[in-house]
Amino acid sequence: MPAILALDQGTTGSTALVLADDGRVLGRGYREVPQHFPSPGWVEHDPEALLSVSVTAMREAMAQAGERPVALGITNQRETTVLWDRRTLAPVARAIVWQDRRTADRCRELRATGLEPLLRERTGLVPDPYFSATKLEWLLRDPALRARAERGELAFGTVDSWLVARLTGGAVHVTDHTNASRTMLYNLRTRAWDDELLGVFGVPLAVLPEIVPSSGVVGEARPDILGAAIPVAGLAGDQQAALVGQGCVRAGQAKNTYGTGAFMLVHAGGEVPVPAPGVLATAACDLDGPAWALEGSVLVAGAAVQWLRDGLGLIVTAAESEAVARSVPDTGGVHFVPAFAGLGTPHWEPEARGTITGLTRGTTRAHLVRAALEAMAFGTAELLDALVRPLDRAVPALRVDGGAAANDWLMQFQADVLGIPVERPPMLETTALGAGLLAGLGTGVWQGGDALAELTRQGATRFEPDLAASERAARLEAWRRAVTAALAWARA
Repeated sequence: MPAILALDQGTTGSTALVLADDGRVLGRGYREVPQHFPSPGWVEHDPEALLSVSVTAMREAMAQAGERPVALGITNQRETTVLWDRRTLAPVARAIVWQDRRTADRCRELRATGLEPLLRERTGLVPDPYFSATKLEWLLRDPALRARAERGELAFGTVDSWLVARLTGGAVHVTDHTNASRTMLYNLRTRAWDDELLGVFGVPLAVLPEIVPSSGVVGEARPDILGAAIPVAGLAGDQQAALVGQGCVRAGQAKNTYGTGAFMLVHAGGEVPVPAPGVLATAACDLDGPAWALEGSVLVAGAAVQWLRDGLGLIVTAAESEAVARSVPDTGGVHFVPAFAGLGTPHWEPEARGTITGLTRGTTRAHLVRAALEAMAFGTAELLDALVRPLDRAVPALRVDGGAAANDWLMQFQADVLGIPVERPPMLETTALGAGLLAGLGTGVWQGGDALAELTRQGATRFEPDLAASERAARLEAWRRAVTAALAWARA
């Protein structure tokens, strides 16, 4: 049976899986990624470390599986910006991570000068430090780097481009449409780099990668790196890969990934959607032709539970949060809006701050822990409402993945506040699974998006809503009041 190697290079670590043709995991590897925080609001990675931990994780998975994969699929943390020397393949600076906020002033300037409508219309995005364009612009403020970039000596890419360049020994400089659509330099309608936007951000065309389909062979990983020459046959940004891994290949199907943040995508079909205010439009994986999606982001989700553990010491492990939340019947009126990095969809307010409301003398650690978990569910409900507003169809169920999706209590609460079923697959590593499925599709292991969808839905757990509509509305209204308090920091 053919085996597929899948790499999920994420913000906090790299996960590698070796998959059988029936979706079973034959081998697994994982390595953490070192984080760098040189200034308040700045987040960086060492590109060499991203490569090293990824290669180690892939070798570990292959050794455990005892199989030589026929293809490699790569999915990656999106928007993170890497700049390197084309000849030596050495990075010229640390990677600027998607969470980094150093270009917030530049984004405010883009709004003040009236460029937001152009950016929205061309890219489907909003002016925010989240995306790659202002990060690359910031790197190229160095006159020496700019001169080298204009001479074609430097290469820019998101993490997928960087890994493929290094794995192929510099033979390939590519990205796929999903990652390109997160740079704020890509035109959703022409499916190409936009010359006018390159001018806005001062980015030379010579520095950009070629844009390729998400599925299909683009190059070959060198045998001296992985122990075998393996075709690279799948590329996708992590959230679009998770959309594939959840079998969401048709318009109206939706998934939410609970990780450091929470990221929701609703498949929008084969026509570029017109998003509601604050909602993003983005490219989806082109399994059976060009496709698009609507997207929303909660910038802090699981990271709030980590803060309760590491910052406040209220819990010992993240897994403990479920039992603590169950120990109280409600939050005692407490709401926790974890806007540590500002607020994402639909507000896009980088100056919002984390806020806890409703504290009384009777508030306990259990109330705070439960409020942190409920915040993930309320934020997700806010996302879904914003995303589906422009669609002419209802979302029948929300498919979920990521670490917090393993929490049964949270998933039931999520179904309750959404008012629709929540479906959890047996394997929560759907981002890596999606990368593997794209690579298998690109090498003929599987045929078409429907075949992938059938493979991913086997054995899913379904949580049905069990909350009266009036109670649901009251809880969501209380959440909106708490969000208003968090936004007040930015407006003060």
